[in-house]
Amino acid sequence: MKIAILSNEYPPNVYGGAGVHVEYLTRELAKLGHPVQVLCFGNQRLQRGLMRVEGVQPPVELSGTDPRHSRLFATLLQDLTMSAKVSDVDIVHCHTWYTHLAGCLGKHLQGVPLVLTTHSLEPHRPWKVEQLGTAFRVSTWLERTAYQNADGVVAVSEAMKHDVHALYGVPLERIRVIHNGIDLQQYRPTFDEQTLHEYGIDPAIPYVLFVGRITRQKGIIHLVNAVQYFHMGAQVVLCAGAPDTPQIEQEMTEAVARARASSSHRIIWIREMLPKEKVIALYTHAAIFVCPSVYEPFGIINLEAMACGTPVVASAVGGIPEVVEHGETGLLVVPEIASPTDVEPRNPAQFSRDLAAAVNVLLDDPRRRETMARKARARVEQHFSWSNIARRTVGFYEDIIARG
Repeated sequence: MKIAILSNEYPPNVYGGAGVHVEYLTRELAKLGHPVQVLCFGNQRLQRGLMRVEGVQPPVELSGTDPRHSRLFATLLQDLTMSAKVSDVDIVHCHTWYTHLAGCLGKHLQGVPLVLTTHSLEPHRPWKVEQLGTAFRVSTWLERTAYQNADGVVAVSEAMKHDVHALYGVPLERIRVIHNGIDLQQYRPTFDEQTLHEYGIDPAIPYVLFVGRITRQKGIIHLVNAVQYFHMGAQVVLCAGAPDTPQIEQEMTEAVARARASSSHRIIWIREMLPKEKVIALYTHAAIFVCPSVYEPFGIINLEAMACGTPVVASAVGGIPEVVEHGETGLLVVPEIASPTDVEPRNPAQFSRDLAAAVNVLLDDPRRRETMARKARARVEQHFSWSNIARRTVGFYEDIIARG
């Protein structure tokens, strides 16, 4: 089967879960014997066995009255370029709204089925108005149009299946839940104290870890506000970079300053997005990984921590409860978000205190952390391998094509 995968992100330009998904899914599809054409945003050029990767860039630069619209114009131009390059394929598979125009054009120009993977949904990310301005209306319109034209939708969690159906009216029979996965050979307990020393982390003191982008979706400021309530004897490591906007970066800077002033905990803020090998070492040595997201369709980041043998404290939102077993591989905290379009929990201060309470339960019980760590790794091995996910994806393709 000849497969076209369209994505904004592909290595080395990966900043979120969608890019991680595309990287590993395409590799496994090619291993199964399927020629894979990857079109992505950037200047990548790669031929590896049955997989060919080609980055595309905007042929011209367009600007509007609002400088925030430039990203939208660039995206539309890249999509037009992508649609011209898709050829001789059996199926087109898009990831995120950034490639949805190209997918719709490819479907009709090539006369092949269109599949979308639901990594997130625009109506549930209202904070993106800060990035896009009124272009957010266009990204939402593009997304809605693509879902209404798709022949099949992969939902990365049961929660996302419900959301796609409720928001865009996609028939349930066209939606298949296929969870995200993890490379079990790459993400595994890997001890490297040199990495800790490099970033000023004391190996002798337990630390609470966050890894992710500085964005409202990830809820990092709620975690920073929780630090003042942590029990004594712990460090806090924030591996947090790539802020969405200067505004959220400034808010983060101020929150960290307040946390340092209001508690005696050592807070190490690593402002860069680190290479995988260093992140894996940080996961491995961490006492607890915290995922305080207010919106998370799946949460690959939790799988990464669990695969490295680290218990998780996470928000009970979206697909996270399908990954983290409360009381077994970690603890879940309910942020009490009034509706999916809200940017903040109903009571942000209470959410921060609840996060701290869950963290303290595990900080105070090293034996329980060890038990959870073993169960976390075992759960990932049993349920979330990429090879199995690729086989299920191909099976979905075959069903869609057979359905005509």
